[in-house]
Amino acid sequence: MQLPASHEIPSATAESKEDCIGALLIRRALTSAGELERALSFQKQFGGRLGSILVRMGALSEEMLLPVLAEQVGMSLLSMSDLPSDPAVFVEAIVQSPYNIAWFTAHELLIWEHVDGYLACVARNPIQHELQEMISRAFPQRVIRWHFVRSQDIEALIKRLEGIIDTKGDSIELLRELAEEAPVIELVNTMIAQATDENASDVHVEPAEREFQVRFRIDGILQTRFTLPRDRFDAVVSRIKLISGLDIAERRLPQDGRISIRASGMEMDIRVSVIPASVGESIVMRLLPKERTSLNLENLGLEADHRAALMQWAHEPHGIVLVTGPTGSGKSTTLYALLDILNDRRRKIITVEDPVEYKMPGITQIQAHSEIGYDFARALRAILRHDPDVIMIGEIRDLETAQIAVQSALTGHMVLSTLHTNDAVSAFSRLLDMGLEPFLVASSIRAVEAQRLVRRLCHCATPQSEDMTLERMIQTLKEHFPQQFQGVARWRVPRGCPDCHGTGYRGRLGIYEFVPVTQSLQEAVLRRASAQELADLASQEGCRTLRDDGLIKAWQGHTSVEEVLRVVGLGEL
Repeated sequence: MQLPASHEIPSATAESKEDCIGALLIRRALTSAGELERALSFQKQFGGRLGSILVRMGALSEEMLLPVLAEQVGMSLLSMSDLPSDPAVFVEAIVQSPYNIAWFTAHELLIWEHVDGYLACVARNPIQHELQEMISRAFPQRVIRWHFVRSQDIEALIKRLEGIIDTKGDSIELLRELAEEAPVIELVNTMIAQATDENASDVHVEPAEREFQVRFRIDGILQTRFTLPRDRFDAVVSRIKLISGLDIAERRLPQDGRISIRASGMEMDIRVSVIPASVGESIVMRLLPKERTSLNLENLGLEADHRAALMQWAHEPHGIVLVTGPTGSGKSTTLYALLDILNDRRRKIITVEDPVEYKMPGITQIQAHSEIGYDFARALRAILRHDPDVIMIGEIRDLETAQIAVQSALTGHMVLSTLHTNDAVSAFSRLLDMGLEPFLVASSIRAVEAQRLVRRLCHCATPQSEDMTLERMIQTLKEHFPQQFQGVARWRVPRGCPDCHGTGYRGRLGIYEFVPVTQSLQEAVLRRASAQELADLASQEGCRTLRDDGLIKAWQGHTSVEEVLRVVGLGEL
């Protein structure tokens, strides 16, 4: 059929151009030749569009693909803010066509009258020639412009258009069927790929009565990324459960699973936790890249004096070094960085963890399974017969584990472990409260380190004007730690740009508190001194607090004073 010249649609040209999308993705380093070859092989055998196959394979995310594809075929990519928010706008255009709403929703297609006078069209696959031709026949005298749009955006708009949501049964068979639907697979893969692209540590899937949200934890802060119709929630939950090996039908009890997946070109391990809530199951996925590139003490934010102290303690022939802090403060990463340095192939290093977060060559890593009675204490008793030089315990949780750790330290082993406390000196009180004798605590522990994570300022940060209050706070620190204050103050404040999604921060670094166990501190532990007395003693011996270390990093321009106070609290001042 000969179309009028007024129809602005890519047809055969678009089809031929898309054949080159693989080469374009490789030139832009968005995928590899190996991934492309696998996708082409799959396409040859089963059909489908190359871009969609790459997304479903986890080679790249839809966020990476769509801008390239849109440029390649000469279309624009619309965001949710560019689309009409009122479903009535779509209805007004649809009623002028020979097709009903069901036909449009079945083809995942939406049209509306643009303010510039043309008919705007968006679809999950806007370069499908048959679809373009059918709309052209329906509107023979109109200027038509097609646009790309993200899958979750058009899905949300279509659900608004449908209005009444049919309630589906929740049988296991139906849930499995929902989980295997191509749009659901693509949505979950895109969700994980986008989280990987944005360096998110966690993905939260949270239900409400009429919708559900997907939020990413980026640099320690939750940020909403998707808000989708509630009727898609069961399918998404079922898909996540299915690929993580969980019971799809179980909705009353918490469940924990694990996924190994390739997302956005990276091999990922994902820890999945599902808990029942009042309006549905809440899911949190912890993203753990298999390849670690930041296991470097300097990259973690350790100052030179802290790095030297940590290395000295770790190379002691025996004793316990504790890393403390709340959940999500980077304790495990610090221990992994330390193990990476100690792993010179001349020591036998064994870890017992729950779970094993990162695989490290040359180190024997043991996964605890408390559900079958193989807990930290039982694993430790076994590994002591394997002649270890260094033992890493994921966490000291109970008296039995603490006792075996102390016995190991007193019999010639170096023990590294974590403990959940608010500061370094509270570790002594915590161990005593567990039931350890003071003399065992005082004689076995070499040092305690506490840490938090603060956000790094983005390159868009702006210099902060002189603040006499800050300068007075820093003056005392300069006297005690002159090595950390070289040059002039570089106070900065966040501004916000596209690279940091307007937050002003990008990435994180640690702030630390190091307390070596000196003779005076041992004596204080033996007499069960209070945490405040221990803190005062550590300060007298030259230890700086988390607040002090945070202010040093703010002075150096790595973070802001506001961020330091957010993490350590106003009560620290």
